[in-house]
Amino acid sequence: MEFIDPKIENYAAEHSDQESEVLAKLNRETHAKVLIPRMLSGHIQGRVLSMLSKLHQPNRILEIGTYTGYSGICLAEGLKAGGHLHTIDVNEELEDMANRYFELAGLSNCITMHIGNAMEIIPKLEETWDMVFIDADKENYLNYYNLVIDRVAIGGLIIADNVLWSGKVLDDQQDEETSALDHFNKTIQQDPRVENLLLPIRDGLMCARRIR
Repeated sequence: MEFIDPKIENYAAEHSDQESEVLAKLNRETHAKVLIPRMLSGHIQGRVLSMLSKLHQPNRILEIGTYTGYSGICLAEGLKAGGHLHTIDVNEELEDMANRYFELAGLSNCITMHIGNAMEIIPKLEETWDMVFIDADKENYLNYYNLVIDRVAIGGLIIADNVLWSGKVLDDQQDEETSALDHFNKTIQQDPRVENLLLPIRDGLMCARRIR
């Protein structure tokens, strides 16, 4: 995921808003106690998600892939007054940790966490989404996209993480996850319902804004 010189990345971090105390604490605890801590959005990407959310001012956000709650907190920072974020994860072992940090961030009243299969849970959430963040099992990215796109408001934003997959999307021989992400990126590029921008931030963020 190191596409940028670490010195440049550090400079960018030093000249961006810092993590809140709650996010910094969550960052440290995730790295100390949870397997594969690189799955955490982290400082710069977290500020990107927060900025996009604040610019968009969504009323309803769907997050597919909670992990320890870092990205959910960042996205919720931009919610309109009275807005709500629904976040889904399959790993019940991280539920208490995520909810604890939602409460520490003062966001427990506007975030609902669902545990289970996102493909089964999403259809039960009768919402129109202003923003969707996809950061779960890579093989299902396109399935998640197809499941939500018709329920995203015109002008709504879908963001998908890890779409560069450490650069492996450029490989001629691709494993199943890489192939799924490459197919996802190509499908978004050709979808007339959205205008899209792939940002080479961290491991790649695909941003697709629904226009029709």
